[in-house]
Amino acid sequence: MRKKSAISTVAASAAVAYAAPALDKGLDILEVLADAPQGLALHGIARATGRTSSAIFRMVVTLHQRGYVAVDGHDRYSLTLKMLELSHRQQPLKSLVATATPLMRELAGRAYQSCHLSVYHDGQILVVAQVDAPGPFSMGAKVGALGKLTDSASGTMLLAFHDEAQRTRMIAAQIRIHGELGIDAAQLLRQVDDARTNAAITWPSRRIRGATDVSRPVFGINQEVIAALTVPYIERLDRRQSPTIPDVEALVGEIAARLSELMCYTGHNTLQ
Repeated sequence: MRKKSAISTVAASAAVAYAAPALDKGLDILEVLADAPQGLALHGIARATGRTSSAIFRMVVTLHQRGYVAVDGHDRYSLTLKMLELSHRQQPLKSLVATATPLMRELAGRAYQSCHLSVYHDGQILVVAQVDAPGPFSMGAKVGALGKLTDSASGTMLLAFHDEAQRTRMIAAQIRIHGELGIDAAQLLRQVDDARTNAAITWPSRRIRGATDVSRPVFGINQEVIAALTVPYIERLDRRQSPTIPDVEALVGEIAARLSELMCYTGHNTLQ
């Protein structure tokens, strides 16, 4: 017991010795603003971080000068897309988006629908690419948008192709962020099983009334699902012969398979 206590004491001392209060302060500000889509004034940031306005003022100014936060005419600060831009410089994600974009343009043109590509990120889905439908009207997810795993076709698809232990960790991360599952556990399990069995999801959108989400998995080199390709199908009345939902299902399946092949997928996922 004495040995363990000594080790714990040394570890605690090291943590204090190598602490970076300024970095902690900056990260706290970024995390607070990430949960404030309308932005916050300086006093609001101070209150949310448990600090005084004077203690964080220089840090907020620095983050603004470096392009991580923006300020509006009412002196409210909000996050820019700089961190998303930095994340896109990572080679795996950069390669995925670069490879997917021309195929997604083809899909949008043939289906006459918008489409988006989502990946898993820390308990949520993250939209990393999006292409608008051709024509004067379009509706689609924004690049950088985050959402729950359990209330979207993309999220359910990403859950479906992980083993039980991984799914448990993913759902626990969602609960940590959002504070709730948002769906009956038995219902979620049925949806995940169906998505895995069929490698496909087509269901009424849970975000847009009247839309139908059509989602297919994108596999990578290790037979793992690395992304979900999704079309939020909306019936087009401005065209005489718009593709139907079955047409779009076939197109999304085709494009997802071609993208998987380009991402070095070599066979059917073997997880049971």
